[in-house]
Amino acid sequence: MFSLACLVPLAAARAEDRVINLFDGKSLAGWTTAAGKPVTKGWAAQDGALVRTGGGGSIFTADHYADFDLSFQWKIARRGNSGVKYRVAHYEKGVYGHPGWLGCEYQIYDDDARRPGPKFSSGAIYELFAPSADKKLRPVGEFNDARIIVRGSKIEHWLNGAKIVDVDTTSDQWKKSVAASKFGDIDGFFQNRTGRIELQDHGSRVWFRSLVLRRLD
Repeated sequence: MFSLACLVPLAAARAEDRVINLFDGKSLAGWTTAAGKPVTKGWAAQDGALVRTGGGGSIFTADHYADFDLSFQWKIARRGNSGVKYRVAHYEKGVYGHPGWLGCEYQIYDDDARRPGPKFSSGAIYELFAPSADKKLRPVGEFNDARIIVRGSKIEHWLNGAKIVDVDTTSDQWKKSVAASKFGDIDGFFQNRTGRIELQDHGSRVWFRSLVLRRLD
């Protein structure tokens, strides 16, 4: 007779398969250049963090992800600028007609030193949606806790335990924001349902750790 108890280990294994550590704390395993080649410069594993140490370009997950809940910790250098992009895809005619890898971006910024506009501040969907005005951002030099939740057409950004962005990419609000941005002339921008995750090289020293992704699809 078949026992339901046999299903318990299988269910547990499947649940574990849905949780992926994107950074093992000691190497760049699982990360590539935009061309899919090993990362040989610009980034390093240091003291349990994935650190942008110099020029080398952004780095990308080797795998593609659709619906997910990504939690991570980040900190930025003084006057720094970086970000985490997701569902990243290649567009032959990207920003201003140039080919490139594009996706929505969880903005990472030194808000205090650089005083960006709301749509360019930490936690924003870069250039498209500002985070909540009452967000709690820790000082430069301290790690912040962040989450990006993407399920179908829904996007959430979280910062230090609070949801700060909540949008739907099928909404009129989304369409208007994209049309008014530098992404407005890009056919199908962010309408793809899967893509890579990118840690941005924007010329600043930035630290990431505890990058854990849970598949939701």
